[in-house]
Amino acid sequence: MLAYFNGSFLPEEEIRISPNDRGFTFADSLYEVIRSYDGKLFRPEAHIARLNMGATELRFNRHEFSDLLPVAEHLIRENQLTTGDALVYIQVTRGDYPRSHRFPPPETPLTIYVNTHPFAPKREEHDAGVSAITVTDERWARCHIKSTGLLPHVLAHQAAVDAGAYEALFIRDGFVLEGTRSNFVMIVDGRVVTQPRTRSILPGTTLDAILDICSELGISTEDRPIRAEELLAAEEMFVLGTATEVMPIVRIDGRPVGGGQPGPLTRKIQVAFDRYVRM
Repeated sequence: MLAYFNGSFLPEEEIRISPNDRGFTFADSLYEVIRSYDGKLFRPEAHIARLNMGATELRFNRHEFSDLLPVAEHLIRENQLTTGDALVYIQVTRGDYPRSHRFPPPETPLTIYVNTHPFAPKREEHDAGVSAITVTDERWARCHIKSTGLLPHVLAHQAAVDAGAYEALFIRDGFVLEGTRSNFVMIVDGRVVTQPRTRSILPGTTLDAILDICSELGISTEDRPIRAEELLAAEEMFVLGTATEVMPIVRIDGRPVGGGQPGPLTRKIQVAFDRYVRM
């Protein structure tokens, strides 16, 4: 597959990254994953805006990356991914410089890498729903930055795998925040309830799309903290993200959610989202 690396388009297997790269030594880097539906990137500007925000927060020497969208579109075409589903991966690190905790000189070039690959969603999981577990949130306090420092996410997600679950939901100070690779939505009294956009969660591009869809469908939404004990009373719940889309949760910590199958409001949102992404 063709990829992009520091200004050049190269076969992916020819790309070499220095062991002194800050992304390798410190996870001093950001990433984004953009979904492509039949060659059309889904909400790409929102992904770039989040990347720009992260670069500003981490004090990178460059804070604007809209030029990577033509790069992504070129890779989609060149890798013959204009039909079906695909994912675009973008990673930006502080660059190649001998290991030191202090920032490298400001003129040090960033390392920029973009690749694409086909993606086949598991529709049977979307249809039947999945299980989830809850775990204590042991991440850092700036989860709104999409950093590649994902070791707590990896450990929590493996705990879900070990439990035979699809996802793990982070609980901090008694509140449900998000999944290891997804945002979280709970449905109570016919309302879609979401966690406030704080530094404790990643602002979700797919979540923003779902809220737009709810507005169009006349579905009430509420943005407020979600207490962990509320999970037991939820009528429906789902997680969502770029690769996840709208994934119903039908069991949480071994207990059924609602009737133990995807609920009617979740189904309605799923159908609307499927239409939305193909527009």
